[in-house]
Amino acid sequence: MTTKRNIQVIDADTHVVESDRTWEYLDPADRKYRPTLVSAGDDKPTLHWLIDGKVSGHRAAAPDQRLLAEISERSGRDVDTPAGAREMEDVSARLQHMDKLGVDIQVLYNTLWIEEVTTRPEIDVALCRSWNRWLADIWKDGKGRLRWSCVPPFTDLENAKKEIKAARNNGAVAISMRPMEGNRLLLDPYFYPIYELASDLDMAIAVHIANGNAAMCDALASPHDPGAPFGRFRIPTVASCHALIMSEIPQRFPKLRWAFVESSSQWIPWVINEAKRRYSGAGKPFPKNVLNEYQMYVACQSDDDLPYILQYSGDDNLITGSDYGHADPSSQLDTLEIVGQMKGVSQKQKDNILYYNPKTLYSL
Repeated sequence: MTTKRNIQVIDADTHVVESDRTWEYLDPADRKYRPTLVSAGDDKPTLHWLIDGKVSGHRAAAPDQRLLAEISERSGRDVDTPAGAREMEDVSARLQHMDKLGVDIQVLYNTLWIEEVTTRPEIDVALCRSWNRWLADIWKDGKGRLRWSCVPPFTDLENAKKEIKAARNNGAVAISMRPMEGNRLLLDPYFYPIYELASDLDMAIAVHIANGNAAMCDALASPHDPGAPFGRFRIPTVASCHALIMSEIPQRFPKLRWAFVESSSQWIPWVINEAKRRYSGAGKPFPKNVLNEYQMYVACQSDDDLPYILQYSGDDNLITGSDYGHADPSSQLDTLEIVGQMKGVSQKQKDNILYYNPKTLYSL
C-alpha cells in the first residue's frame, strides 16, 4: 500500500495455512491423531489433510511462487504471498510483507476448519488445542500486530470454553464459528454458553465463510464451480446473518459482536429488506439501523458497490480484508489500498472501514 494515511490500517480477514508445524503442539497422548498431508493424486499442486484415516477439513492449494504470479496475472488480483509468511514458518517475513502492503495489524483465521474436520470429540479437542497453541506463539512473535480468531472444539463445550479462555489470554480477539456446526445452526441454544462467554470476555463471534455440515457440502458440490465455494460456503454465511437478525439472540446477548467474513457485502440490502418484511408481517418494529443495533459487521470486497451498500449498512459496520494467504476469488492483497482510494465514499467512511470499525469489532 503506497498511500500514506493518518490512521492505522487493520486487515480484518487474513489466513494462516496449516503445515506440519501446526501439529507440533499436540500433547504426547494426542500425537496418534496427528494429521498428515497427502497428495491430491493429480497434476495440480494441491494437498489434503488425512485425519483419522479420512481426507478431512480444507487445505488451500500449495502452489509455488511462479504459479501464484500466474494466478495474479490471469485474475488481475495480487495473491502472491511468500510461503514462509502464509504458513507462518517465518513470522518476521509476514511482518515485513505487511509493512510492504501498508498494513499495521492482521487478524488471522484458520484454513483447515472451513469444512468439517472430525466428528470425534477427542480428536476435535486435540487438534483445536494444538492449533490455538500455535497461534498463541505466532501472536507472541508478532509484536502485537498479529491477532487471531480461535478455533474451539464445539463437539465438547467444556473444553471449548477452556480453549476460548486460554486463547483470550494469548492474543485472540474472536471465536471462529461456521454457519453450520455439524447438524446445528448458530441459533441452536447449545451454543448459548459460548455466546455468554464471548460476551464476558469481550470477544467477537466470527462467522467466516465455511460449512461444517459434510452432507450439505456434498449436496452442493458442482463440477462447474470447483469446490463450490458460493453455494457451500458463502450462501450459508449470508443465511446465518438473516437468521440471527430474525432470532432472539441479539436481544439475549446484547453485548455480543458478530462478524460475517469473506462473503462480500453486496447481500446486505437483500438481507435487510427481507428481514424488514418479516418483522412487519409479525407486527414487530424493525431497528432503524439493524447492523449497528445488533453489532453485526460485514467484510466488504474491493469490487463491492460501497456507495450503495453504505446506504443500508451505515458507516459503522463495514470492515474489509485481503484474504491473505489464499489464492481464491476472495483473495486480493491490495484490497485495503483499493478501498482507501474508492470514489463515492467519504474519507470518514474509508477510515471507518480500514480502522475504526475493525478496531471496535475486535476490541483492539
